[in-house]
Amino acid sequence: MAPRRRLARAPLGAGLPAIRALAAAGFVVVCAGGGGIPVVDDGRDGAALRGVEAVIDKDLTAALMAAELGADTLVIATDVDHVMVDFGTPDARPLGRVTVDELRAHAAAGQFARGSMGPKVDAALRFVAGGPGRRAVITSLEHIAGAVADDAVGTVINRATNQEES
Repeated sequence: MAPRRRLARAPLGAGLPAIRALAAAGFVVVCAGGGGIPVVDDGRDGAALRGVEAVIDKDLTAALMAAELGADTLVIATDVDHVMVDFGTPDARPLGRVTVDELRAHAAAGQFARGSMGPKVDAALRFVAGGPGRRAVITSLEHIAGAVADDAVGTVINRATNQEES
């Protein structure tokens, strides 16, 4: 049996008005990320926080924040230009444009490692499948700016190949 991870849920709605206001004013808002010590308010001793053993999934956090903020595009930065299938083999190949169903099939076949590309793929799939008109891009930091508007950059995930919503 694989080891289980405990995830700490952040109070997602707490900063949304401030994030919306800053974004509307033209600021680039850095509002979530990994690292730090996960804490919970267990209700003891007033509003005291205490550390817990957990993992902050920054990719899923980004997908949830993007959905809550009404974004149409989620860009997830990683160390490579594209998501790869058959990674580490002579048959390795990059994925360009893929549908949710195609990427889910690759994930179900075990193509993406849990501690590496798996969480990024899962977050992108959840975001795109969660609402009409959404797309996600997984690419390197070098290509972030292009990923926002260009379907030829990185691995681009859409609900349907022709981008029509069903």
